[in-house]
Parts: sequence; structure tokens; C-alpha cells
Amino acid sequence: MNAERRNMIAQGLLLAFGIIGPFLFPAYIQQITLLWIMVLFALTWDAMGGQMGYNSLGNIFFFGAGMYICAVTQIIVAGYDVGEYTSAFGAINVDISDGQYFAGLFIGLIVAAVGCVILAVILGRIFFGLRGPYFAIGTLGIALAAGELIGAWEWVGGGSGISLPLYPAEADFFPGAGDDEAMFFYTLALVAAFATYIFYKWLYSTRFGLAVNAIRDDEEKAEGMGVHTLRYKTVAWASSAFFLAIAGGIHGNIIHFIEPLEVAFPTVTFGIFMVAMALLGGKGTIWGPVLGAILFHVIKEVTWTHLLGWQWIALGLIIIVNVVFFQQGILGWMREKWPEAFGVTVEGASAQGSKAGGGSN
Repeated sequence: MNAERRNMIAQGLLLAFGIIGPFLFPAYIQQITLLWIMVLFALTWDAMGGQMGYNSLGNIFFFGAGMYICAVTQIIVAGYDVGEYTSAFGAINVDISDGQYFAGLFIGLIVAAVGCVILAVILGRIFFGLRGPYFAIGTLGIALAAGELIGAWEWVGGGSGISLPLYPAEADFFPGAGDDEAMFFYTLALVAAFATYIFYKWLYSTRFGLAVNAIRDDEEKAEGMGVHTLRYKTVAWASSAFFLAIAGGIHGNIIHFIEPLEVAFPTVTFGIFMVAMALLGGKGTIWGPVLGAILFHVIKEVTWTHLLGWQWIALGLIIIVNVVFFQQGILGWMREKWPEAFGVTVEGASAQGSKAGGGSN
């Protein structure tokens, strides 16, 4: 079975689980929804850290910025002044129609995605002058600073956050599903994750994939060969920002409330998780981040449920084992152990087979 056929089967199985998962495990629909957001996280981080070698620790900035841009847009579309809406509880009586809610949500997601692409282009002009650990520290700094600055901005609720409009009780997009709101946002998260996967799978198959890999291997030589490195780096970061902004808008509406430090810019949780997931599965591949996100999220949910108080130790051990024993990630380890299964020809084995008259090993 060739690699392309295996890819098609894996994609089909993953999509099949995405479709039937909520019906097989209705009690865990929120956890599976978060799984798709984790897959999106890992894929977007890998576009920078895995494919291009720029290990950003601040990609969570676009998640939080998208969440706030989407929320502000929803409030404006609903016809309210943002400052009044986010003021002390009870200052205004909020009454939003079904049409206003869904119009605000989808317009908010679009505005958030475009807004974060613009932010990525602007910030890229600043941060792409940094290399190695300086780039990582610089991006981490912008994510930390954003949380503090938003926390001091009273117009968007400051440290008190924003309570988002509630999902319409009359909505019935999924008859018989039980929880229409949960299914609605599950579907959005699933579509966002698969759109991210399909986009990057296509992008890496173009000249872009070769260019960013050249930047990862030796940026100076790539520039010397005529590769417009700044352009490719900007595209990689802007595409990550686009999808992370959509994830932020979806996640904010799922929990109905956003605040700067723990929800919008959770650098020590989601910000670290997206790096750990890509490393666990195998960075620099299309399936590694997906595999890493699934395994990491399942382990995280199990430890959070059954090993409460030990969950950080368990996750820390996963990262240590990953870094010490599986530096190439699970997919990289599997490729080394069973190269033929990944379409890699082992020269030594081929030579021996030729000398033996073409016999198989």
C-alpha cells in the first residue's frame, strides 16, 4: 500500500470519527470539541517551528487577539456600545435576537481572522529580524504583554473580562442531538481543524514547502539562492494567525466568557501545549502534529479526571520522555523503525537483496 493511499485512509478514519464521535460519546462532546482545537493548535505551530525552524512561544497571542476581536465585533453587530456592554454587571439590559447572534458570530470570526493576519504581517516585520532563542523569547514576550495590556483596558472589560452573548435557546440546527449548542460549536471546531489540515497539506506540496524547509536548514544559503525568506516567513506566520484567530473566536463563545490571562492568553497552558503536541507527534510533518495533539489531549483529559493534583507531573513526564528518548517525535521514531512502511527505501537492505538474486528480507 503506497503512502498516498495510507494518507487517504487515515484522513477518512479521522473524518469518520469527527462525524460520529459526538453520537458515540455524547457525554464527552466538549472534550472532543477541544480535541479539534488542539489539532489546529499543533498544526499552526508546526508551520513555524517544525517546517520553518522558527520556534515561536507566542502563537497564543493570535488565539487571544482573535477571541477579543470576535467578541467586540459580536457586540457591535448586536447594536451595543462596547464600553457600556463591558461595564459593571447590570448597567444595560442585553437583548440580542437570533439573527444578530449568528450574524455577529460569523462576521466576528471573519474580522478576527483578517485582523490577526494584519497583526502577523506587522509583527513579522519586527520579530523576523531575530533568530533562534531570541525569536522564541520575543514572541513569548508579546503574548505575555498582550494579556497584561488587555487586563488594563477597561473598554474591553479589563481584568473582569467579557460575558459573551448566549446561544439562542430556540435554535435547532441538529434535531435529536440533545444539546444543539454543543453540536453547533463542535461542528465549527471540526470544520476549522480539517480546513487547517487541508490547507497546510496543500501548502506544503507547493514551492512553499521547499522554501520553508530551506529556511529551516540554512536561512543564509536559502537567501543566497534567491529565496525571498521574509515573504515565506510572513506567509507562514500569517496563516497560523488566521486559523488561531478562528479557534479563539470559537473557544470564547463555547465558554461564554473571556478574560485576558487564563482564557484569552493562557501562555503557560495552551501556549505550551501547542509546542508539546507538535514535538510529541513529530514536528516537520503533516501527520505528526495531528497524532501528537490526539495523544496529548487524551492523556491530559485522563490525568485531569483521574489524577487531579498529579496532572502536571504526568504531563511533565511526557515532555521529558519525549525530549530525551523521542526527539524526532513518535512519527519520526516510527519512520526510523519501519522505514518501508513510510515509503523510504533502505539502501543496505536493497543492496543485500540484489546480491541474493532479488530475494526478499
